[in-house]
Amino acid sequence: MEEKILFSLQSVYREPLNVRAFCFGDLNEKTICIMGALRGNEVQQMYVCANLVKVLKRLEEKGAIQKGKGIMVIPCANYYSMNINKRFWPMDNSDINRMFPGYNLGETTQRIAEGIFSSVQGFEYAVQLASFYQAGRFLTHVKHMVTPFTDSDGLSDFGLPYAVEREPRPYDTTTLNYNWQLWDTKAYSLFTQSTEELGDKAAFQAIEAILRFMKKRGIISYPIHPGHITTLVKESEMIQVHCPCGGLCRIKTDIGNVVYKGQVMAEILDPFTCEILAEVKAPEEAVVFFEISTPLIVEGTVIFKLIKNSTH
Repeated sequence: MEEKILFSLQSVYREPLNVRAFCFGDLNEKTICIMGALRGNEVQQMYVCANLVKVLKRLEEKGAIQKGKGIMVIPCANYYSMNINKRFWPMDNSDINRMFPGYNLGETTQRIAEGIFSSVQGFEYAVQLASFYQAGRFLTHVKHMVTPFTDSDGLSDFGLPYAVEREPRPYDTTTLNYNWQLWDTKAYSLFTQSTEELGDKAAFQAIEAILRFMKKRGIISYPIHPGHITTLVKESEMIQVHCPCGGLCRIKTDIGNVVYKGQVMAEILDPFTCEILAEVKAPEEAVVFFEISTPLIVEGTVIFKLIKNSTH
């Protein structure tokens, strides 16, 4: 293993922001890059990568990384924000993951993005540990944006129960994943159940998925469970369940559960009396893919994302 500083940003009042990477195997080859936290609340994403560093160090010592294959892991690229519990850049509240491919003479987050991208560009494969804009929990899954450069075959190599395809929107063109694809890298986003909380079960499910992908792509030789037969879901076909009114949200189901038409999935309570203002019911039989974790919500908020249950 070799540790590198990919990018360093000097600060007047704080220590330099040093974006650190851990490299394994053939350091002259760019086979796969795994990116962790780009945002300050992505603690679970950093945790996954930190544990992956431990696993890869052990595999390298055993000679399990194939000859001529290079692996880079970047656990965290934004600990300035993480240290003060802010999701975005502290000075201007900008999002590093909306600044790629970056600009070395631009704003701070543009310069950070350029410094990172100049180092991670050119890899054959890439996996980003990503997070959702809403606070909530997902089933662990792999996602990619459909572009002319997409490698759909790779989704099943992670061996997760679900893979999601989404059509890119205009704001996606400045994300790391999209720009990786533009520069001929087969890029995937991996979502675990949580963002701001450590979850060992979900973290090691994500690590196993990454190792499974690397084994199937001939990067490592390592005995690992083959995983699940992956169900491909189009994001546009998911059922979004919205909050009918504002109040306290009391969830009555869990991610991964099958819910039936008319089943109460959540109750919206009056914040002052705890009287039930509304019941949120399942519109049809489906699997709970996402559920919100914010207790106070406003009318129109997406509380659940459901996948139509194809097993019945």
